[in-house]
Amino acid sequence: MTDEIVLYTNPQSRGRIARWMLEEVGRPYRTEIIDYGAMKSPDYLAVNPMGKVPALTHRGVTVTECAAICAYLADAFPEAGLAPAFDDPARGTYLRWMFFAAGPVETAVTAKSLGLLAPADKAGMVGYGSYEATIDALETAVSEGPYILGDRFSAADVYVGSQIGWGLMFKSIPERPAFAAYAARIMGREAATRARTLDDGAAT
Repeated sequence: MTDEIVLYTNPQSRGRIARWMLEEVGRPYRTEIIDYGAMKSPDYLAVNPMGKVPALTHRGVTVTECAAICAYLADAFPEAGLAPAFDDPARGTYLRWMFFAAGPVETAVTAKSLGLLAPADKAGMVGYGSYEATIDALETAVSEGPYILGDRFSAADVYVGSQIGWGLMFKSIPERPAFAAYAARIMGREAATRARTLDDGAAT
């Protein structure tokens, strides 16, 4: 078992979310860039059987899925102040919106982009219900304060903000004023800028 943090990523992937989170945590980490052609190799499948990035290893544990990586790092390094304590009522709000973005938001946005949204008469069968309801709920989450937890930035903002930032970039999320203002607030953070610089450099 080792305390070394290793990020397996590709600069043109969701791994950018995990990179940003690591920069917010502020602990040293090693980066392993995985080319798309190598993601199904036996060596990498031993890390993540899905053959996808990102993945993170730390203390003998492998964590995959961006929201899980964000939540794990926030709890593993509480001194960074990126998650409410277990006995803080705000933890419910924090978890609610992080996993809302990981579940209904990502599913609805992807389904819409692929032309595969559930028909209205089947909306009750899918976790997002409808694309419109999901987007309206997401707007609520980012409209009640500067951050998801009001005045306090957290790992939820890393994940939710990344989803909104990409959605605005690829036009899969509508350009509502609340989304644009929220994205501008969080994407200007020093850690977010460092992460973008590192990933952009690795992509060249």
